[in-house]
Amino acid sequence: MPEPSLREILAFATEAAWQAGRITLQYFQTGVAVERKADDSPVTVADRSAELRLREMIRGRFPDDAILGEEHGEVEGSSGRRWIIDPIDGTKSFIHGVPLYGVMMGVEIDGAPAVGVVNMPALNEMVCAAKGLGCTWNGRPARVSAVSEMVEAVVLCTDFEDIYRHGKGDAYHRLRDEARFVRGWGDCYGHVLVATGRAEVMLDPVMNVWDCAALPPILEEAGGTFTDWTGVATIWGGDAVATNGALFDAVMEKLKR
Repeated sequence: MPEPSLREILAFATEAAWQAGRITLQYFQTGVAVERKADDSPVTVADRSAELRLREMIRGRFPDDAILGEEHGEVEGSSGRRWIIDPIDGTKSFIHGVPLYGVMMGVEIDGAPAVGVVNMPALNEMVCAAKGLGCTWNGRPARVSAVSEMVEAVVLCTDFEDIYRHGKGDAYHRLRDEARFVRGWGDCYGHVLVATGRAEVMLDPVMNVWDCAALPPILEEAGGTFTDWTGVATIWGGDAVATNGALFDAVMEKLKR
């Protein structure tokens, strides 16, 4: 069987994320039971069921691919591709009936992020990208904003208290003091807002790899950047910053000072 093209992988990831999103909607705003994982983060049957569906689909179409998921661990592969999946990014929003949660699917090829899909099921928004193929938002081309001055920038963060808990309060204050305004439109949706031109900067002081893997292709193909807080383009940095590209240097100057 010939190797699948990036376009074929992207199309499959888009369909899989849509199907997983439909599963999450069966439980959304239903008062679903919440359990606590070892790290005290919440999890529900929706998270686990959606991830199992994604794994089933990946194994059926790409049986030699590796899979790393938040809820069900890692399976090794031999193809050079690895799917990194988060069935519900923003579980805290999900369990409170807030629609700012997403299904995230990232594909690494030979260790580099190559494909990314974020489905926001309750908002009916889908953002998809693959290296060299551009980024789309509900099928339309997606682009970051052209804002080039911090005084016009919208800065986002999931949880501002986390910034202080992780010792990054001073850096945040330097950005906040120059930004147009700040908002808590967070988790993966904050990065989606940057990629689609509705915000300029998204700050995450702590990130797991499954929170990140879908985002580099999306941000970069939309004209933006996705890095850690030191400016390195990686999904393994433990934290993350998305920018519209035009403000990258200004943001890094504030974060690194």
